[in-house]
Amino acid sequence: MSSPIQNNKVADLLQNRNVVQPKPAGSPAASAEFQAVLADRLKVSNHAQTRLQSRDIQMDAAQWERVLDGVEKAAQKGAKESLVMIDDIALVVSVRNRTVITAVDQEHLKENVFTNIDSAVIV
Repeated sequence: MSSPIQNNKVADLLQNRNVVQPKPAGSPAASAEFQAVLADRLKVSNHAQTRLQSRDIQMDAAQWERVLDGVEKAAQKGAKESLVMIDDIALVVSVRNRTVITAVDQEHLKENVFTNIDSAVIV
């Protein structure tokens, strides 16, 4: 089985490399706890990883948490494939598999058509 997080930028975020994560009040274990939760709840496909890197899309811990919240909301409504809009980024996510399928930044959103989705979540 492959690693749950296949995106170098997300992996960097999870390992606190090159990105400053907000530190919750309390012990340093709280940050490690967030990393474990993200790794268990979201995967990034190879295609999405390529898109995130080629389009230089960078998301911080707070944004990934909002994405996860949106995926959870979509799952509660029975969604299977969802478009998750966060700030100026669009992510197509397989809700069933908890996998980011692709990522699009604002520059590439114009005249873009998203197919094979059954829901949209704006977070």
